[in-house]
Amino acid sequence: MAQVIIVGGGLAGLSAAHTLLERGANVLLIDKQGFMGGNSTKATSGINGAGTQTQHDHGITDSAKIFFDDTKRSARDLARDDLIRVLTGRSGDAVNWLQDKFALDLSKVSRLGGHTQPRTHRGDAQFPGMVITYAQLERLEDLSVSIPDRVKILKKTRVTKLIKDQSGTVTGVEYIQNGKTSSALGPVILATGGYAADFTDDSLLRKYRPELWDLPTTNGEHSTGDGHKIALAAGASAIDMEKVQVHPTGLVDPKEPDAKVKFLAAEALRGVGGLLLDNEGQRFVDELQHRDFVTGKIWENGKYPIRLILNGKSSKEIEWHCKHYVGRGLMKKFDSGDALAKEFGLPPAVLKKTFDDYNLAAKTKKDKFAKKFFSDENWTLNDTFHVAIMTPVLHYTMGGLEIDSEGRVLAAGGAPLPGLFAAGEVAGGVHGANRLGGSSLLGCVVFGRVAGDTAAAYLLQNIGDVSSRAAGRVAGVAAQLGAEPETAKASSGAAASPPSTGGSYTIDEVAKHNKKDDIWVVVDGQVLDVTKFLPDHPGGEKAILLYAGRDATEEFNMLHDPKVIPRYAPDAVIGRVRK
Repeated sequence: MAQVIIVGGGLAGLSAAHTLLERGANVLLIDKQGFMGGNSTKATSGINGAGTQTQHDHGITDSAKIFFDDTKRSARDLARDDLIRVLTGRSGDAVNWLQDKFALDLSKVSRLGGHTQPRTHRGDAQFPGMVITYAQLERLEDLSVSIPDRVKILKKTRVTKLIKDQSGTVTGVEYIQNGKTSSALGPVILATGGYAADFTDDSLLRKYRPELWDLPTTNGEHSTGDGHKIALAAGASAIDMEKVQVHPTGLVDPKEPDAKVKFLAAEALRGVGGLLLDNEGQRFVDELQHRDFVTGKIWENGKYPIRLILNGKSSKEIEWHCKHYVGRGLMKKFDSGDALAKEFGLPPAVLKKTFDDYNLAAKTKKDKFAKKFFSDENWTLNDTFHVAIMTPVLHYTMGGLEIDSEGRVLAAGGAPLPGLFAAGEVAGGVHGANRLGGSSLLGCVVFGRVAGDTAAAYLLQNIGDVSSRAAGRVAGVAAQLGAEPETAKASSGAAASPPSTGGSYTIDEVAKHNKKDDIWVVVDGQVLDVTKFLPDHPGGEKAILLYAGRDATEEFNMLHDPKVIPRYAPDAVIGRVRK
């Protein structure tokens, strides 16, 4: 069967790829990064699902209708009902699919801001976005080796244009790899993410929300709206492009407070009971309100710095996150209320009064900030605490390409643009003015599967017609480019050879290689030269630079499976540590 081209190797693209394979279609996945996964790997709170087995096991009553109402309310009635019905109606099935097909642990469930029921699923360890995305990524890369005639992956490859025939049907893409422009045939699914890090010359962020231009962002530098731009150039319609979500809780690094890219503080931190306090030690908002509301209250209150604090109980509930943030120097642990008060520069009695007021509100359900859901009513100074400084950050773009409920991209007149589909953050109209926490991963999985289903059906119905028309078009393009038309070949890291043992180095020798242009780290006794890998790291350069010249074993093992190094960076291993 002919191929479908997927542009973007994040969770939406991966979910589309696996769905296409289930439907019998072939897949060519193109990603501009060297290490796929996109911003999906950074999602820290979990994935929403209504009516799941996990909820049933926890005695939680929920339904697609309740989830629909919560989403509609969060969207400020600006999202399209048909798209919300797809998102919420297929949410339970999406969680089940991840558990059944990829054997994922999604046994914990919590309530995030704007949700009337606990429905955000995660497992016991690691960031759920990373776990969910890597499970799909590794499976697809394995398939690119075992069935290369059906799965092809191109990395470090940038799609620059959609190819259309005379009727306006999208029949393929042009792309650049290693400086060479080539083309590939097939209907196209765009899964390229958003534009919340679009600081380029033709920035969509500057065009639609210039007042947000100077804010820091949680997005990787790849989030520059590439899919939006090539689709709009091909005649696609956009919707809600001015709807950009500013997340209230970006983590401020005390060592680099003005950094443009911030690490996100998982909304789950507030979901398990974390409190937001201003520089006077006072609450100023319902911590579980919608993201845009909390952000607005931070700006309105204006008493900086804003700190997120967790007591011993809430810290234990989300222990892995706290440990990770502490390891990165983004969060501090205090062993007493007195030590916490000293951090604030306030008398302990001030924090005691804040805690006492909160405890009373939790017991009586009469909170002056109208909070309805409380995880704990026993905040005392005689406890341990985790604390981090927060700042609002650019996070998610609700606007994007206009799609219908089948994932087809619409043209300016409202009709589908034949041969073009979209899923994930590149698609607009799903979340309206504000996205609920936990619905980014959900949107990727649900609409990735929807787009995969629709593209497979389209391919089956049009395979002969599309192929003949596309062949002529691509031949013409190739002639203009001075190149032969080609179908991409795989460049997956799945078949990587085991790392060589190389030489041996003392830890003092490793410590000398601690600069961006010469960086070594140690993981499980292996010495890695990660200088060339640094730009490809999905968590950003800073995550590696933090451990330059040091042993990164504990942090690495918290986040990664041991097979990550031989699979994705075998050439980085240069030897072992000797004592």
